[in-house]
Amino acid sequence: MDFEFLASTFVTLVKAVPTTLALFGASVVLGAALAVVLVVMRTAGGPILSAFSRVYVFIFRGSPLLIQMFLIYYGLGQFAVIRDSFAWPVLREPYWCAVLALAFCTAGYQAEIIRGGLQAVPPREIEAARSVGMSGFLLVRRIIAPITLRAMLPAYSTEIILMVKSTALASLVTVWEVTGTAQRLISQTYRTMEVFLVATLIYLVINFIIVRLIALLEHRLSPHLRERPRISGEGRTVTSLETPHD
Repeated sequence: MDFEFLASTFVTLVKAVPTTLALFGASVVLGAALAVVLVVMRTAGGPILSAFSRVYVFIFRGSPLLIQMFLIYYGLGQFAVIRDSFAWPVLREPYWCAVLALAFCTAGYQAEIIRGGLQAVPPREIEAARSVGMSGFLLVRRIIAPITLRAMLPAYSTEIILMVKSTALASLVTVWEVTGTAQRLISQTYRTMEVFLVATLIYLVINFIIVRLIALLEHRLSPHLRERPRISGEGRTVTSLETPHD
């Protein structure tokens, strides 16, 4: 195996990592904001807005991301009203078309994940909070949001990892992230195995870091996971919430 070529390939592909991370970050943030709007429409928006949210989720979860990206990149420019609008300077750029496609797609998935997290909040927790005077933003911040976030993190981490891998599709609309750079390098060197092995390693490292960060967040939101058992005077294992008997 040519380690010198692997090293040079690694250096070349690492230079494309900022583009991959930018695609990932922008699409996840925009998708999360849109997902929150969709959840509000679904749960408290009335029948028309709720129906719109359901249709949106069905379309973007039920159709391939590649087709969605092609429709945005190649399709929107065919309409004169789009080309003459204020949005055309953005929509004519491959990078922003890729971001929008990724954001629209992940919004459908994130909306269902958030809705599932909200449904996991026990009604008795809300009733107990209201009984002691909590309401509005305080209720959301102290009770609803932490429980929802803790419940949705396992599914959300999977969606985040899928989004990192989905950025590879941006190369099909001429955005040169890691996969696009790898394909261009293969066309120049004809060394498919080595180039894709290095690209795979880079994606694995990125996903490993993301998974560990989410695991730390989940651990922080779950105080019971941080409790360490201790031994009482009778040799019985107790938690920090128990008081050993004399």
